[in-house]
Amino acid sequence: MEDMQEILEDFLVEAFELIEQIDHDLVELESNPEDLELLNRIFRVAHTVKGSSSFLNFDVLTKLTHHMEDVLNKARHGELLITPDIMDVVLESIDMMKDLLHCIKDNGNDTAINMDISSICSRLTAISEGKILSEVKAEPKSLDEKIEELIEKDSNSNEEEVDVNSLSADEVEAEIERLLKQRKAEDKARREEKKQQEAVVETKKVEKVVETPIEKPVEKISERASEKQDTKEARNAKQAPVAADKGNSSNMEQTIRVEVKRLDNLMNLIGELVLGKNRLLKIYDDVEERYEGEKFIEELNQVVNQLSVVTTDIQLAVMKTRMQPIAKVFNKFPRVVRDLSRDLGKQIELELEGEETELDKSIVEEIGDPIMHMIRNSCDHGVESAEDRIAAGKPERGTVQLKAYNEGNHIVIEIADDGKGLNAEVLKTKGIEKGIISEREADNMSDKEAYGLIFKPGFSTAKQVTNVSGRGVGMDVVKTNIDKLNGIIEVDSELGKGTVIKLKIPLTLAIIQSLLVKTQEEFYAIPLASVLETVRVAIDDIYTIEGKNVLRLRDEVLSLVRLSDLFGVKQVLENSEQAYVVVVGAAASKLGIIVDTLIGQEEVVIKSMGYYLQNITGIAGSTIRGDGNVTLIVDVGAMMDMAKDVKVDIKASSESGAKVSKEKPSDYVVLAVDDSQIDRGIMKKALEPLGIKVIEASNGVEALNIVKSGEHSIDGMLIDIEMPRMDGYTLAAEIRKYAKYRNLPLIAVTSRTSKSDRLRGVEVGMTEYITKPYSYEYLENVVRKNLKLG
Repeated sequence: MEDMQEILEDFLVEAFELIEQIDHDLVELESNPEDLELLNRIFRVAHTVKGSSSFLNFDVLTKLTHHMEDVLNKARHGELLITPDIMDVVLESIDMMKDLLHCIKDNGNDTAINMDISSICSRLTAISEGKILSEVKAEPKSLDEKIEELIEKDSNSNEEEVDVNSLSADEVEAEIERLLKQRKAEDKARREEKKQQEAVVETKKVEKVVETPIEKPVEKISERASEKQDTKEARNAKQAPVAADKGNSSNMEQTIRVEVKRLDNLMNLIGELVLGKNRLLKIYDDVEERYEGEKFIEELNQVVNQLSVVTTDIQLAVMKTRMQPIAKVFNKFPRVVRDLSRDLGKQIELELEGEETELDKSIVEEIGDPIMHMIRNSCDHGVESAEDRIAAGKPERGTVQLKAYNEGNHIVIEIADDGKGLNAEVLKTKGIEKGIISEREADNMSDKEAYGLIFKPGFSTAKQVTNVSGRGVGMDVVKTNIDKLNGIIEVDSELGKGTVIKLKIPLTLAIIQSLLVKTQEEFYAIPLASVLETVRVAIDDIYTIEGKNVLRLRDEVLSLVRLSDLFGVKQVLENSEQAYVVVVGAAASKLGIIVDTLIGQEEVVIKSMGYYLQNITGIAGSTIRGDGNVTLIVDVGAMMDMAKDVKVDIKASSESGAKVSKEKPSDYVVLAVDDSQIDRGIMKKALEPLGIKVIEASNGVEALNIVKSGEHSIDGMLIDIEMPRMDGYTLAAEIRKYAKYRNLPLIAVTSRTSKSDRLRGVEVGMTEYITKPYSYEYLENVVRKNLKLG
């Protein structure tokens, strides 16, 4: 039973591929009806499907394929010319074959769905018999015709022929059943007879072999055995190069079928390996800095580099196992364009290029719908009617080009037509009518931005609703699906010449190249495919128009938004006079994202956010960086939508960093940081005469969190050096990273008295250096002076 199930699975895999091939080849045959080689190839494929389905007792599929095979056979012998009307019927039978295969896949047989193939079989028979197709276009074959066929097939039997006209309906059914049983019995008898004949032949062969040594002398037996061994060795030697040749032949390439979930698991493991590699590289950098010049550093460097190379090679190898040629998607579109041409009454030719380009299996499955929508859009809106094309001085037949090619770590899919092109002014007018854009936005919109309106939900320029278009859905689906793949869309058009739409998609969804950025104290990864450029600008060059921040970048006005404002990151760091802007793009739109720091490019492994966090707007996933921390990966498309609702004056907020005025001593706050509770108590006691507020922290990490929280407006800090988790030197260095605390008094209070300790204190930004033990009065005076209390 397991063997049969495996045979069935193999049949389905092969049959689906063969049917897709027939579908593609039939459309090509319609353009080249005289191509005998192509016709023979189609016939052979159909014959293969019929033979396999017959072996597995899929009678409905076998019958349908047999009728289609008859038509193809007539055509390849020159007895029939394939016309568009005939091709309609043949392609309809192909669609039915696909439905039957899906039925077999879901139910294990081809009878579970309510599909009547009698009509299509009648029309195929009429075609093969040379009848006028319109006369039998939808007429099912009568019972009389079915019985006459059975009787005709049974004409060589000894049974007397039955008068069909004298039978009732029940008797007709009974007669059909009788004839079928008779035919099955005859077939069975023939098979049994053939088996018996084969058995007799084998018996005679065995008898002959057994008799031979008895008739020969004993010495001859050894000679014959030796000759047989020599002959066998010679035969093996002779066959060896043949086998080697076969091994080198592409036709004999061996394959193995692997479950997709195994490949997915392997990809996840590779992702973990890449994370480990990144972590190791980060650790190596830290170790190299600390132990510079040590001998083992060079050896460690060699090991790390080798591991990095091997990991990259394994990653590429596993990715290749998941790769599939994009032809799997492309091959169905010649049929789509052919059917659309007939529906729209246009002459359109599809040109394919780059079908061998490979993509990750998960992406191949996702891009079919977006390409379908764009192909339909090009055929309906792009390519003009034959009359309009002739009037415009164009060839009567329009062309749609679909091609794919690699560009770095991405694949570009290009859909181009030689139609009427996009009219930016018409698109803007439509956008205003539908309330998608305002008149002011339309006036400031470039042509390329106007082309991007076709991806807005509900946008359509069709004058009437048809089966092909006009409902305002389709192209927005394209944008949504491509955004999910972390891809971008570019539209270029020339009025009267045509339109080109480019989809730029990463080769795999599991591991991507990203730009790491920092806003305040948070890190984010932006997919590199969406990054157009990075620039550094002065805050003074940012302007506000109608509540929106904009920047004039070369010849265009670019909208700006702070990444921290998009995701609600608390403003702890003070903004400097310069800003880093990451220019991102989706479809024809651009947006400038202001960040505090550009970390650099890094290869990241995308991790799911999990069930509870998976629907956070603007976040596509997360990754673990080389230092072990989790970093969020932004969804550029969603982020651009979020930016529309952000109304923060960047320049005004950057200039509002003035200190809060303090009028009396109790307004001042000093943070005492020491792991000893007794020492913290001494500090508080010493500062009581000043009347200031003293808050406490038991280690450097706790103190840094208090500073970052912004809960207290801190005016000075007393910092012990020797502390667990984070020492005083590290704490001071971290605090000095904040522009807001550049001039904050940091007073070291420690028992370390050496000159090198004091020098290090100065280097990390300590303002004063007090050694223990100290008097209350001395500490009070140092704090008074630094807080300028008079």
